[in-house]
Amino acid sequence: MKNAFVMSVRVYYEDTDAGGVVYHANYLNFFERARTEMLRELGFEQDQLRDDYGIIFAVRAMQIDYLHPARFNDLLYVSATIVELKKASLVFEQTIKNGDVNLCTCHCRVACIDASKMQPTAIPDFLLKQFLIIKP
Repeated sequence: MKNAFVMSVRVYYEDTDAGGVVYHANYLNFFERARTEMLRELGFEQDQLRDDYGIIFAVRAMQIDYLHPARFNDLLYVSATIVELKKASLVFEQTIKNGDVNLCTCHCRVACIDASKMQPTAIPDFLLKQFLIIKP
């Protein structure tokens, strides 16, 4: 994926279920971490965006496909790529891989929310500019 942000994450015992594989809901945590770290790499902390600009980002919709299991102690690579950018939302395509094996894919729409009103609001221009730089 062009312009994908990629981070690694190690699977801990706490991430697994009774069958020894990553519990399905934990993939959501890995995807969230990648989106957060992508923002951080761009120079933005989510708590500062809330405190200084009154905005937060919230998942609006998500489609996930589980393809292969991840297991205890695997080193996974989680990607996040912005594939759509609108006035008040953006869409990420995300993957979790173990080496070259695609384990899980995600299509995630995230909305920009006015933190005080809990209503959608426009993504600030300074953020839009940074997102446009990394969007393929």
